[in-house]
Amino acid sequence: MRRAGRIVAEVLALVETRLKPGVTTAELDELAEHHIRSSGAIPSFKDYLGGGRYGKTPSAFPGSICASIDDEVVHGIPDDRPLKEGQIISIDAGAIYDGWHGDAARTFVVGKAPEEVRRLVDTTRLALMAGIAAARPGNVVGDISAAVEDIAAPAGYGIVRQYVGHGIGSEMHQDPQVANFRSRDGGWPRWPLEPGMCLAIEPMLTVGSHEVETRPDGWTVVTRDGTLAAHFEHTIAITENGPEILTTV
Repeated sequence: MRRAGRIVAEVLALVETRLKPGVTTAELDELAEHHIRSSGAIPSFKDYLGGGRYGKTPSAFPGSICASIDDEVVHGIPDDRPLKEGQIISIDAGAIYDGWHGDAARTFVVGKAPEEVRRLVDTTRLALMAGIAAARPGNVVGDISAAVEDIAAPAGYGIVRQYVGHGIGSEMHQDPQVANFRSRDGGWPRWPLEPGMCLAIEPMLTVGSHEVETRPDGWTVVTRDGTLAAHFEHTIAITENGPEILTTV
């Protein structure tokens, strides 16, 4: 999983070097797929149908990355739209190496943007790091959720509830679910954290309401009120000494 995670981290680093006004998300997708495959891995998202299934059908996800612009929260489909100065774009990348998955996301600012936009991006990144810090043996999943909420809520941001983090390993999505807010529903918050577990922690914050909806393409999730959203994610391993980030270079 370390190798899969490093490939994903390299993809995000490559995207950052190419990100500028006028570049299309289709071009970024081509860059990502080339790097993933040339590294001996397979894009996790390409031809994904959901529920751990893959297939070359019209309903399958067509990209190697998810590219979500402005009010698009997650699962944005790469296309020929040129990026514009001041936009924000969330890039979610996944790779399968020797049967193991890596998964990570970052929100980037295209060129210059107002301070309130950068504040949203910075707060989402800080919420992720707070969640990671709570992923220690002896804690439970709910401690991660609380740590994320304790950064996001006081800052006044909406916390997307419909999409959450997850276990990861030989499949992209495994138990337990890792919410970004306190919840008493089900058993996930009480799930104990133990050495050897791997999680994808991924807060998604919005400037307005936490409510989201899916566009007619069946994939792109947007904020219902049209406000901006940011998304950060790392794959981590829980060790006896605490969390280890696997999606880093």
